[in-house]
Amino acid sequence: MAELAPREVWRQADAVCFDVDSTLIRIEGIDQLARLCGAEERVTELTRQAMGGSLTFRESLSQRLNIIRPSRDQIEKFKSLHTPDTILTPDVQRLVKLLFQRGAEIYLVSGGFREVIEPLADHLGIPRDHVFANKLLFTENGEYRGFDESQPTSRSGGKPTVVAEIKKKHKTVVMIGDGATDMEASPPADLFIGFGGNVVREKVKEGASWFVYKFQELISELENDSTDS
Repeated sequence: MAELAPREVWRQADAVCFDVDSTLIRIEGIDQLARLCGAEERVTELTRQAMGGSLTFRESLSQRLNIIRPSRDQIEKFKSLHTPDTILTPDVQRLVKLLFQRGAEIYLVSGGFREVIEPLADHLGIPRDHVFANKLLFTENGEYRGFDESQPTSRSGGKPTVVAEIKKKHKTVVMIGDGATDMEASPPADLFIGFGGNVVREKVKEGASWFVYKFQELISELENDSTDS
């Protein structure tokens, strides 16, 4: 049987997994958190290395957090400064709504932090048990004491592990993201769509079977499909 074209796979998707930083939202959350905590320059370089694939994700995450050492209060301040309405990527809310209307389930699969991502999920109507992300750990006084290393998203290869579990429940799974760790999730995802609307990573652009710069491109494909049917 002939392999389906990327657009056909997209139209058939019954589960869509979104990366969060620089995909679902316009910012790299950890870089903005670093700015809030006065450690932006050092952390941004580590983020670039991780997303470009030249540093393992666990190494990068650990190094960045040890520089930032965010407290619980700083996380709350971050959330108050970066509300969903101010950071969501243009048209992503329309895309999510359209996917829901088509009966697809949506998952957020991120190397970011649950504390920041769960409000985004709530805003978009995505169940919290569809959020796969890292969990920060704090002392009783609210000081940073590490992150939960048992979460698959805290290590390289974590996103494919998560998507493999999602794939067990769905026929056609699509992963959308801007980074190398997102591209690694296909397979097991049936299709990886590279997203360059906020940042273009050349390795991802070259490796993606379909690369888009606006979510409107994905919306239009689904709307045309509805018209055709």
